[in-house]
Amino acid sequence: MLLVGSKVKSALREHDVNVASDAPAALNEVVYWYLEQAVRRATANGRKTVRPHDFMA
Repeated sequence: MLLVGSKVKSALREHDVNVASDAPAALNEVVYWYLEQAVRRATANGRKTVRPHDFMA
């Protein structure tokens, strides 16, 4: 897991909500998806360096 589950839960609880035990794992999958998309964009542009705009495109 890339994310720290306790940190994810803590950040969500700051908004006065309950957090399901599997919520951090689901968010982790979303983060991995964003990483994959950024790598694809960088590669498609002939780069090996992922830049901030690769996450936003």
